[in-house]
Amino acid sequence: MFKALFFLFIVIPIVEIALLIQVSEVIGGWSTIALVIVTAFVGAKLVKQQGTDALKNVQGQMAQGQMPAEELFAGLCVIIAGVLLLTPGIMTDVIGFLLLTPVVRKRLAANLMSQAKVKMTNPQQGGGFYYSSFTHTQSPEREQFTETHIQSNKPSNTLEGEFERKD
Repeated sequence: MFKALFFLFIVIPIVEIALLIQVSEVIGGWSTIALVIVTAFVGAKLVKQQGTDALKNVQGQMAQGQMPAEELFAGLCVIIAGVLLLTPGIMTDVIGFLLLTPVVRKRLAANLMSQAKVKMTNPQQGGGFYYSSFTHTQSPEREQFTETHIQSNKPSNTLEGEFERKD
């Protein structure tokens, strides 16, 4: 934790100051200040637009009864991008604009999901695995709920369970 805070509050500002000095030597001091201000305004506008879109997508998927994991991750990336774009500096602006790019977000999400490990335990069953989900389908003729249970107390990759499908 200390290393992360050290990097966040000491290393990043030092790199940002060095980059701002080098850019101001090339394009001038006032132009560098204008660049930082323009990127903040453009970034804020893009964050507002993409954040609104992400919120609409999350609400749409939840209304359909789906878990909006990808949309929630996109929203988190947009929030982080907003913070980075409002922070004065060149490096944070570049990272912020990259996070606003859907291709970068999808690749980042895929990398994080490949490294994620999910462990679910139920203390009532001595640390075993229990999963229950409800699927809601609605057709013009009728409305239907299906419940799925998966249960396993074994430490292997095999899951024992029940599945019931009602057509």
